Amino acid sequence: MAQLLSSPCPSVISLSSSKNSIKPFGLKQTFFNHPQVLSTPSLKGLLFQEKKPRRRRRSCVFRAAISQQSPPETSTNDSSSSKPKRVMVIGGDGYCGWATALHLSKKNYEVAIVDNLVRRLFDHQLGLESLTPIASIHDRISRWKALTGKTIELYVGDICDFEFLAESFKSFEPDSVVHFGEQRSAPYSMIDRSRAVFTQHNNVIGTLNVLFAIKEFGEECHLVKLGTMGEYGTPNIDIEEGYITITHNGRTDTLPYPKQASSFYHLSKVHDSHNIAFTCKAWGIRATDLNQGVVYGVKTDETEMHEELRNRLDYDAVFGTALNRFCVQAAVGHPLTVYGKGGQTRGYLDIRDTVQCVELAIANPAKAGEFRVFNQFTEQFSVNELASLVTKAGSKLGLDVTKMTVPNPRVEAEEHYYNAKHTKLMELGLEPHYLSESLLDSLLNFAVQFKDRVDTKQIMPSVSWKKIGVKTKSMGA
Repeated sequence: MAQLLSSPCPSVISLSSSKNSIKPFGLKQTFFNHPQVLSTPSLKGLLFQEKKPRRRRRSCVFRAAISQQSPPETSTNDSSSSKPKRVMVIGGDGYCGWATALHLSKKNYEVAIVDNLVRRLFDHQLGLESLTPIASIHDRISRWKALTGKTIELYVGDICDFEFLAESFKSFEPDSVVHFGEQRSAPYSMIDRSRAVFTQHNNVIGTLNVLFAIKEFGEECHLVKLGTMGEYGTPNIDIEEGYITITHNGRTDTLPYPKQASSFYHLSKVHDSHNIAFTCKAWGIRATDLNQGVVYGVKTDETEMHEELRNRLDYDAVFGTALNRFCVQAAVGHPLTVYGKGGQTRGYLDIRDTVQCVELAIANPAKAGEFRVFNQFTEQFSVNELASLVTKAGSKLGLDVTKMTVPNPRVEAEEHYYNAKHTKLMELGLEPHYLSESLLDSLLNFAVQFKDRVDTKQIMPSVSWKKIGVKTKSMGA
């Protein structure tokens, strides 16, 4: 999709083979006009209509079909006669979404990806680039089918466009929806007014549309929604999993855990949680909110199968997460950028555990009307602890790793109590990949392999919580 993204006004999209002829449907030419994207909260969908409707579906199919020559024969040991569960992965072209889509496909779920590909557009807007070269979503899916014989369906469009989302639901008929399809960066949401508005509109309205789609077209569908541990903030008491039992003036009740969001992005997640909880109560929707910690790593068993399946790895100060950023900084000889006092403590998990957690949530769905919350992380670290671990691991590889204190661009406590519970996924069978020397060694070597792709101008933080303004900013200059 790289060629498509590079054009501000594409007029023709050619996806064809001897078996299929696919034409653009509902193409909005302003989609790739960057100023309009920033000023328009909703990104209208890019849809592709296949001439021949998919068998077993009454409605017309709107999707990008990935086709090729017949794949090599594959053997399966699945003796179950039951119909494979159908999982729609919204945001399946992203960092967590792509790894999850492949993992579920490998586990014999029927998978469809829904994505508007806007994450790739953000890179173009801000002058950023993944450390790893990533193939187009079409090439990724074709390669997966060539290697495994498994088909992942693709619906390219914006879930803020309910017409598009409704057609996708009616076409694919998912048993579960995994919702990664949100603008996921706190710094991005704090660049300027337009990005703050975009983040809240995209995330909140998109999730509302998903809820309405489930209500109208899939009452039994289970929503697995990616939340964030950032909803809780850093309270001076233990963080429970979603709910807390309190006694006040002699009366006791179990209530949603208080939320203390720290950015417009985190606030959008809080709004999502409230909307989902309400619709579970009002409509009987079944939903699991995965309050995820900070994810690190890039490799899963599936993404390692071929270079075209490789996942993205962000190291910049807008989209890069702490450990990933530190490993890339160490690889290129840049001091590790510790914000403020470095005592900020959060929950962390390996991306291999992200896909595990999603699979466990799908395999053990919530009950009708239930809104359950899982805290999705495996370990807690402070920023200083991460910096020390990377320094130690880097020295064993012959890297001269230093660290520097950077004025904290965020508004947050830099030293605080932090003890978050995270038992529910472990009880379902999560087998964690804890942060080890071997994992750090692998991640550092991976960063060294691609260090020539690092743009050191993108390392230092350039977004200030206190200086957020009205005018649109270009971060790539």
